Amino acid sequence: MKKLSILLAATTLALSIFAQEAQQAASAAEPQRTDRRELSRMWPAPFAFCQWPRSADVIGLRLTIPFSTSQENITGLDVGLWGHSLYFEGIQINAIRNDVVDSCAGIQIGLYNSIGRGDLAGIQVGLWNEALSIRGIQCGLINVTGDAEGFQVGVINRAETMHGFQFGAINIIRDAELQFCPFVNIGF
Repeated sequence: MKKLSILLAATTLALSIFAQEAQQAASAAEPQRTDRRELSRMWPAPFAFCQWPRSADVIGLRLTIPFSTSQENITGLDVGLWGHSLYFEGIQINAIRNDVVDSCAGIQIGLYNSIGRGDLAGIQVGLWNEALSIRGIQCGLINVTGDAEGFQVGVINRAETMHGFQFGAINIIRDAELQFCPFVNIGF
């Protein structure tokens, strides 16, 4: 049974690579212009593996082994090594990095979690967590955010503004009367 599972996984991987190479060969033989508007008209993919398919949306499962940058909007479960998307809703579990450019609603678990220029509504768990703003919980060694409503739990916690609590060795709220407080810091 174990050999059959490995054979099935290898066959699936080989077929997806073969399909991608055939698609690239067909694209090279017949020049086509694919822009963002054309990608957004495609149906959302229920399953994505690495860089395949080159669809704007994935609703379901995305495996990011070793990484994925093709899909922009992910709803569901994102599992692998390095996940990158524009918008994300669901659970991201990537060993190295979870990177969302704009906004995230859900849970990020990995070594380095980041929400580039948007909001996090949910939880970040990792060694280093950063977001422009959070409405939820950051739990890690280092937690950095601009505007926070919720909790930060870690060794170093830093926020520009905070409506909530920080628990850790170094707690910094830049826009507070008491900007630094070890162990517990509270922002109103």
